[in-house]
Amino acid sequence: MKNIIVTGTSRGIGKELCLYFANLGHRVLALSRTVNTELTAHSNVEQLALDLGDASQLSLVTAYINTTFQGKLDILVHNAGALINKPFEALTSEDFEYVYRINVFAVAALTQACLPFLVKGSHVLTVSSMGGIQGSMKFPGLAAYSSSKGAVITLSELLAEEYKPQGISFNVVALGAVQTEMLQEAFPGFEAPISALGMAEYLGDLALNGTKYFNGKVIQVSSTTP
Repeated sequence: MKNIIVTGTSRGIGKELCLYFANLGHRVLALSRTVNTELTAHSNVEQLALDLGDASQLSLVTAYINTTFQGKLDILVHNAGALINKPFEALTSEDFEYVYRINVFAVAALTQACLPFLVKGSHVLTVSSMGGIQGSMKFPGLAAYSSSKGAVITLSELLAEEYKPQGISFNVVALGAVQTEMLQEAFPGFEAPISALGMAEYLGDLALNGTKYFNGKVIQVSSTTP
C-alpha cells in the first residue's frame, strides 16, 4: 500500500486517477479547491479543499503527511492546471500570473513541501501538455498555457538531476487531447479519442511503475493533434 497525493481532483483525469489508485488499495490524498462527492464516498481517499496557488495553505498537506501517512510519501502527481484561451494581445499580466501560479509556481511549492517525506524510490509525476513541447504544433490563444507547460517540463528535468542521489524520480507526461472540461475550454466542440478514465489508467500505471524505466524524461502521450 502506497501513500499518494494527487492534485486537481475535482473532475476529469484527477478524479479518475484518485479512484484508480484507491481501488488498488493505496491511500490517496486528493487536493483541489472543490471537494468531489464521488471521492468522498471511497474509504481510501481523503480530500483537502485548498488553493494550491496559496503557499501558506501547504502546511495542511505536510501536517496530513506527518500524521495519516506517518511521514512518508511514495507518489506525488501534479495534475492541477489552469488555462486561459485569449488572443495574445488581449492577455494581461494578471492572466499570465494566474496561469503560471497554478501551472508552475504551485508545482514547485508543493514539491518543496513534500520533499522531506519523499524517500528512495519515490516518484513525482507532472502532467504537462504537448503544447509545452519544443517543436510541437502550437495553437492561437494558448500563449500563457503552453508556455507555462514548457516551463514545468524544464523544471522536472532539472529536479530529476538534482535529486538523483536521493533516489527520487521526476518524470513528465505531455498529454495530447483527452476528453475533459479543460479540452473544451481550449478547443470548443473538439471530441478527443481518449477519455479521462482511459488516461487516468495509463497515468496511474506509470506513476506506480514508471521509475523502473524512466527518470528525468518527458513522455509524450498523444494520438491526435490537437
